[in-house]
This record gives sequence, C-alpha cells and structure tokens, in this order.
Amino acid sequence: MTGDSETTEPTLSLTPKAVEMVRQVRAREGIPDSQALRVAVVGGGCSGFSYQLDFDGEGRPDDEVLQFDGVVVRVDAASAPYLRGVQIDYVQSLSGGGFKFANPNATHTCGCGSSFSA
Repeated sequence: MTGDSETTEPTLSLTPKAVEMVRQVRAREGIPDSQALRVAVVGGGCSGFSYQLDFDGEGRPDDEVLQFDGVVVRVDAASAPYLRGVQIDYVQSLSGGGFKFANPNATHTCGCGSSFSA
C-alpha cells in the first residue's frame, strides 16, 4: 500500500526562527495568543502571486490548521495548493530582516522575495 503524502504532510512548515519571530511580532503588537497566523496567497505582485501573512482570530470552515511549537497557523483551501511544500524562515540581512518563503512550486520568483509565479 502506498501512502498519499498530500494527506499526511502539512501544507507548509515554519523554521524555529520563524516561529520565534511570529511570537515576537505578536508580543510587540499586543496581539493575543488566541489569534493564529494566517498564511495566504493573493493575486498580484511583480510575478503574479504574493504571499500574505496576517493574524486572524476567526477560522474558516475550509482552513487547514497547523501548529508549530505552540504557534497556530491557518491556510485557506484556495491558497493551500500554492503553499504545498513551502518553508517559511526568518532571515537577517544588512538591509533588515524578514520572513523568507522557500517555495518548491514556484516557476519564477522576483527580487523582492514575496512574489512568485507557479
């Protein structure tokens, strides 16, 4: 019997550094722990799609709910196919820091790192 990795593997993953930064942003902004991190894909950006991160206190019936070391993440059904296999990290650079998306499904990414085509 062969397993279907799409049903057992989470849609996306967060690195420990990304989890820590989500906690820090939440604390700095005064956002309660009850609000999940919503990860979505929206149309737009210089390559066709853009990633969107936001905090959300209300789930939707079609959400996939993930948890990474106590941080709850929600992904809507429309975004899930574009986010399958994505790893979200947090990186520091000379120009500042930010969340970085490693998307194995992207056929093209742009220099800003938050826009892609699939």
